[in-house]
Amino acid sequence: LKEENASLRSKINKLQIFSETQADKMRKLEKKLEENKIKEEKEAQDLEAMVQHVEQNLQLMTKRAVKAENSATKLKQENALLQVQLKNYKTENEALRLGQSASLAVVKQNADVALQNLLTVITNSRSSIKQLVSGAESLQLVADLLKSIDRISEMSEDGQ
Repeated sequence: LKEENASLRSKINKLQIFSETQADKMRKLEKKLEENKIKEEKEAQDLEAMVQHVEQNLQLMTKRAVKAENSATKLKQENALLQVQLKNYKTENEALRLGQSASLAVVKQNADVALQNLLTVITNSRSSIKQLVSGAESLQLVADLLKSIDRISEMSEDGQ
């Protein structure tokens, strides 16, 4: 009985040592499990923060993309408007060139008519000047004759 008791006590001691070892392992595993939970929670929080940061960046990029698209649309509209204005200006410029050519032709024609009128006036003026000179010469001759008649009359009166 003593041997059996001793054997059982030895087994109990071994089991207690084994139990303490197992309890020790259990505490270490529980501690490790708790550390892993804390680590996983921290990683989950970090991932959540990263996801929020990525979402914010996506929202900003979306806003920027929308703004860029709006800007591109405005620029396309402005470009189309400028293309239309350029076409209108080119058309107007061509019309002005054609008008200028037509105006130059009209000016040239008017200058030709004015030149013809001027030449006619010059020709008529020469004729009138010749007539004036001829008339002036005739008047001078009449004046000279009248002077001669006056002298003749004065001599006749003196000589009578």
